Amino acid sequence: MTDRMPAPAAPEGAADAFRGRLGLAERFADILADTGVSHGLIGPREVPRLWERHLLNCVAIADAMGDGPIIDVGSGAGLPGVVLAIARPDVEVHLVEPLLRRTQWLHSVVAELGLSNVTVHRARAEEVAGSLVAPIVTARAVARLDKLARWCAPLLTPGGRLVALKGHSAAQELAEDRAGLLRYGAVRAEVTEHSCPGLSDPVLTIDVEFEGGPAVGSAGSRTKAGRGKGPRRAQRARSGVGGSGRGSARGSAGGSAGGSGGGSTRGSGRGSGPNALE
Repeated sequence: MTDRMPAPAAPEGAADAFRGRLGLAERFADILADTGVSHGLIGPREVPRLWERHLLNCVAIADAMGDGPIIDVGSGAGLPGVVLAIARPDVEVHLVEPLLRRTQWLHSVVAELGLSNVTVHRARAEEVAGSLVAPIVTARAVARLDKLARWCAPLLTPGGRLVALKGHSAAQELAEDRAGLLRYGAVRAEVTEHSCPGLSDPVLTIDVEFEGGPAVGSAGSRTKAGRGKGPRRAQRARSGVGGSGRGSARGSAGGSAGGSGGGSTRGSGRGSGPNALE
């Protein structure tokens, strides 16, 4: 072990957020505070806020992942990919990261945590197009939305979704990058709020649905890529951009056993409604 600041204790509610797998999440927090810092994957100033800013911030979207598989683009420190794999052992997760040192670190993390549902790929998103395909692609602190659309659209099955974790300027970024989303085949987009036990502020994602996709192959050999069944925990669409400007999401709440109740409210259908892009 290196000289470093220890990871903070898990906050109240974290056990519920990680569904009985808090021990793995705590081990991951320790790894982030240790080699995550020494390898330059997170800054030392992030250690005191690992749970609020990183682990809980990522696990908040776990129920929005459907049945997977998931491709996490630019996985870096395993945020959100490793966190999602911990919270959702039922879902296959593919970590796509181009830098050798980071992929070596990710391999060691996956091995240490015993995450059999994770595969690490050393590649850029463009390089795995055609060989990795999934209904959900995630990204956190990777690039602006228009670039993410260009990189991630080829990785999605028809009707698949890009779920990009963003900050408080998510609605502004969505409005500014609308043209880029249309260029790469997006048909619906909205800003969605996510919450989980132990998290004080909602997590914002930009959820982008794409009509087309390569629809070839599968994101891995163990799980056939397909459309997820939807989230199990509460989400609320905050705002979206449609053909006539910004609007609220439409849809129906739904859920399935295993979560803490609630559902999701996202725009339904393609090419119509307040969150349609055409």
